[in-house]
Amino acid sequence: MSDPIDEAALSGGTAAEIALSVERAISAGRLAAGARLPTVRGLAARLAVSPATVNAAYRTLRNRGLVAAAGRAGTRVLERTAPANRALGAPVGPGVRDLADGNPDPALLPPLRPALAKLSGRQWLYGEAGALPALLDWFRLDFERDGLAAEHLAVAGGAMDAIERVLQAHLWPGDAVIVEDPAFSGVLDLVAALGLRPIAVPVDDDGLRADLLQRALEQRPAACVLTPRAQNPTGAALSPERAAELRKVFQRHENVLLIEDDHAAAIAGTEPETVAGKGEFRHWAVIRSVTKYLGPDLRLSVVSGDQFTVDRVLRRQQVGAGWASRLLQELAVTILLDPATPKLLTTACETYRERRRVLADALGRRGITLSGRSGFNGWIPTPAEGAVAQALLARGWAVRTGEAFRTNVPPGLRVTFANLSPAEAEDFAATLHSISQGDGRGYPA
Repeated sequence: MSDPIDEAALSGGTAAEIALSVERAISAGRLAAGARLPTVRGLAARLAVSPATVNAAYRTLRNRGLVAAAGRAGTRVLERTAPANRALGAPVGPGVRDLADGNPDPALLPPLRPALAKLSGRQWLYGEAGALPALLDWFRLDFERDGLAAEHLAVAGGAMDAIERVLQAHLWPGDAVIVEDPAFSGVLDLVAALGLRPIAVPVDDDGLRADLLQRALEQRPAACVLTPRAQNPTGAALSPERAAELRKVFQRHENVLLIEDDHAAAIAGTEPETVAGKGEFRHWAVIRSVTKYLGPDLRLSVVSGDQFTVDRVLRRQQVGAGWASRLLQELAVTILLDPATPKLLTTACETYRERRRVLADALGRRGITLSGRSGFNGWIPTPAEGAVAQALLARGWAVRTGEAFRTNVPPGLRVTFANLSPAEAEDFAATLHSISQGDGRGYPA
């Protein structure tokens, strides 16, 4: 049974006013996740409005992804309702090693100063701004070198900006979207913010599980967001066999929009695999970003997709942001075309791959599993993620609990090892092993 709700928080005389009062109560914490809203007739009687008005308010809340109807269990507040209330990252105090931030190693990013000195200094004006041809040319070659279609391209902000634009090009509030489980927390928050309904499908080290995908597709989703490699938080990467399996399943559901978030392509550490990127599907998009290997502040990504999707993204961009900063585009392409950059990216890729191996070996010798084989994040299953994370913090290690990433899968920890030295990997593994042996079941003593 859920806790009693603060019915005084619900007010209004119209559907819009009632929906707004519920949303404000959720944001203020007066309605907790799982709380059951009053029955339609009960709230209508208390507010002296018609049941149809309350029904309309509840429908609006469902379309915004704030509540869900649960049959006889009534209408309940969903778990992910206020992403703005969650800090992007808790500050780590002195003496604590940060494995929680999800950042690349700054030492492996190309230097900005030489590239900044080469910029033209030109001011771009209204009417002449847009995609920089040199940047589009670089990405077109990048896509085509990996066997992906690249006839229609658009430049957006980072990968999340591109995912949002592609989803909005096709979907409406209330539509269902297949997401990974666990998934990048930003994707889950974006789906909730757009009023979309997530359908979680588990991932393993080879990516989205094809054997569970068909059941999800029976719920008639409008889209699917998947990560072909460097999956965050698990480090999963599509194998050729898994990509072929997924492609075969999706071919029976041609109306599903496929979005591939290939955000770490250049430094992912595995060969490129794709489900949708060869252009065989009706609506699709593959997104590549520069933020993981040029720097998080270079908020740029390029979308390759079918003509209809890319055209819609561009038209929507024109009436909003207008264009992605030409200054950032010029800076990015200057770095990408620098003769020294390919070697820097290769070094970064090999370094992340080695740091994953070292940490996985250190944990494995102690009977602890680190998931994945690509990128610089990994997932460590644990039955008590919160307690283990707190115990690690007390011993000088900050990690992310899995709560923000998972929907139905068991608990775990997200660890970022981008700049973890071999000695630190051994120390972290020993500390985690000591904590996990607290009561013999993975719970700290």
